[in-house]
Amino acid sequence: MMQSGLVKLRTQAPLYGQLVIGPPGAGKTSYCHKMQQFLEKIGRKAVVVNLDPANDNMEYTSAVDIMQLITVQDAMEQFGLGPNGALIYCVEFLETNFQWLLDQLKGIDSNYFIFDCPGQVELFTHNNALKNIFTKLEQLGYHLCTVHLVESHYCAEPYKFISCLLLSLHTMLQMGLPHVNVLSKADQLREHEAKLPFNVEYYTEVLDLSHLLECMDTSRMGKKFKQLNAAIVSMVEDYSLVSFLLLDTKREQSLLRLKNAIDKANGYVYGAGEEKNINTLLACAVGAETESDRMERDIDPYLS
Repeated sequence: MMQSGLVKLRTQAPLYGQLVIGPPGAGKTSYCHKMQQFLEKIGRKAVVVNLDPANDNMEYTSAVDIMQLITVQDAMEQFGLGPNGALIYCVEFLETNFQWLLDQLKGIDSNYFIFDCPGQVELFTHNNALKNIFTKLEQLGYHLCTVHLVESHYCAEPYKFISCLLLSLHTMLQMGLPHVNVLSKADQLREHEAKLPFNVEYYTEVLDLSHLLECMDTSRMGKKFKQLNAAIVSMVEDYSLVSFLLLDTKREQSLLRLKNAIDKANGYVYGAGEEKNINTLLACAVGAETESDRMERDIDPYLS
C-alpha cells in the first residue's frame, strides 16, 4: 500500500509557480495578464491566482480569488481598520485559512500558477504571512520563484535606485525563494534617457556602485547621509545577489527572456516535460544568451 502511494507521488505532474510582488504601481497585475497570455500562446496552460484582497481592477480572469474569502473592505468595516492594517489582516487571515487556498488550487486543471500578490511592501519585507503561505506550498511540491517588479524610471535618480537595491535585497532574504528582480515599464527609459549617467547595463547588472555615489549631489545631503548611502551600497555589493532584468510587457521578446529566467529559477526548464532539444535546455540553464544579444533585443529599442 505504501509502495503504490509512492508511485502515485512520483508520477504526479510537477507544480510550478511565480509569485509576483512589488510596490504599488510597479505593474504587477498587468504583468500577470500579459505573461498568462504569452504562456498560453506558446502552448503552456497557466492560470492567475489573485492574492490581493483590494484588487478591484483585474485585467485577467482569476482562477482563484482571495476576494471570495475576504476583502480589505470587509476587514475595514468589521474591525475599524485602516487600509494598510486591513490588508495585513486579510493576508494573515488567508494564512490561517490556508486549507481554503489549497482546496481551490487542487480544483484547477493546470500545473502552472501565477500568483498576483498585494503591493504593500511590509508584506514581503517584514510580515511573515506570505512567506509562510508559500513555504507550505513548497513543502507540498510546488516549485516556486519570486518575481519582484520595481519601476525602471528609478534608475534616473541615484537615491531612489539605491532604495530599490536595498528593497530588493531585503525581499530576497525575507522570502527565501529563488528570485528574479525586474525593472518594469522599460519603455519609460526613453523618457529618462537624458538623466541616466550610465548605460542601462550598469543598472541591470548592478556594476560598481561607487560610481553611483559619485553622481549624487553632495550639497543636498550632509556627511552622515553620504556615509549611510555608502554603507547601504557596500552591503548590497557584499551580498552580490541583486541584478535586474528589463521588462516591457508590450514586447514578446522581453516576456520570453523573462520567462526563460523564471523557468531556470523555479526548475520548470528541467522537469516540465515540454519538448526541447539539448541546446535550448543548456542555453536556458546556464544563461547562454550574450549581453550584447540582450542589449540589442531589449534595451536598444528604448535608448536608440
